[in-house]
Amino acid sequence: MQTRLPFLLMLTVAAAPAAAQDPHDRDPRLAIREQVRDVIRGPGGGARAYQGRDRGPEQTERFSKKVKLGRDGRFTIENIAGNITITGGSGDEVSIDAVKRTRGPAGELASVKITVDERPGRVDVRTDHTARNDRVSVDYTVTVPVSAAVDAKSVSGNVKVTGVQGVVRQETISGSITSAQTPKLEVVKSVSGDIDLTSANADGDLNATSISGIIRAKGLKVRSLEAGTVSGDVTLSDVACDRLGIRSVSGNLEYSGVLAKSGRYNMNTHSGTVRLTLTSDTGFELDANSFSGSIRSDFPVTLGGSSSGSATSDRNGRRRGAGPGRATHAVFGDGSAALTIRTFSGDIVIAKR
Repeated sequence: MQTRLPFLLMLTVAAAPAAAQDPHDRDPRLAIREQVRDVIRGPGGGARAYQGRDRGPEQTERFSKKVKLGRDGRFTIENIAGNITITGGSGDEVSIDAVKRTRGPAGELASVKITVDERPGRVDVRTDHTARNDRVSVDYTVTVPVSAAVDAKSVSGNVKVTGVQGVVRQETISGSITSAQTPKLEVVKSVSGDIDLTSANADGDLNATSISGIIRAKGLKVRSLEAGTVSGDVTLSDVACDRLGIRSVSGNLEYSGVLAKSGRYNMNTHSGTVRLTLTSDTGFELDANSFSGSIRSDFPVTLGGSSSGSATSDRNGRRRGAGPGRATHAVFGDGSAALTIRTFSGDIVIAKR
């Protein structure tokens, strides 16, 4: 029996709205752990033994291969247990180095096959487990041509891509995702793990989602950015985009960067504080609502309407909301950018840097 990569990352789409319906449900992280456990378990509920490396000394087996891809080719890799590290390099070859690991009998290493399929302009790598209860994980270290496109997926392991100039997509169920210097990054998804993004400058759209994890991004310049998590914070610093949608159920949301004229920015959390630190004087129109928190702006806004209470100014001229259960409509400057901010139990802060 061969076990191929059972990609269930549509769980990130299906589970997040369900978790958001009732904030009094049990901790979402418990449900995620159960999902990951069920995915990694084999048919019939038998746990995949590669999770437990607690028997005897570690046995290893190395694999190495170089394949010609071409500078604009496509590289895909699918793994079940183990980390994937991909780096952009010179030349037109893919260099694949892998280490199989087990703390079970050494014979289990032979039950895991590393398959490399070569086609013109494309190289596909996958990990096949031919035994049901092997205790084997595989860690991959790969170098691809710098302009290649990369699609990397793992069930239980971290996925890291650095210095790849082609289109990049990264997905894992139980593990973290790291991406740096990837100007055409399109999709990053993790069910149970953090996401760290650095220096992705592109004209395209970027989608980053996690269920039980933190999303951090720094130095991004993209056309549109969608980032969401159920149980975790979303922190974006030094970011520029025309369209923004970030959301969390039980986490804080932070955005630090510039606003684009005519840009649209939506931030929504149920249990957390929303903070914007703006580095430009672009005008904006603010539609903000917090049920049990305050609303504050360091910018001299003009109030256009309020559903509860009135606004006041402190001695520094900052506008403050009048308490809980407050919705505010306000305008700064020409009001060219639109800010829509929602939180149930948290403050809304718009700061100037």
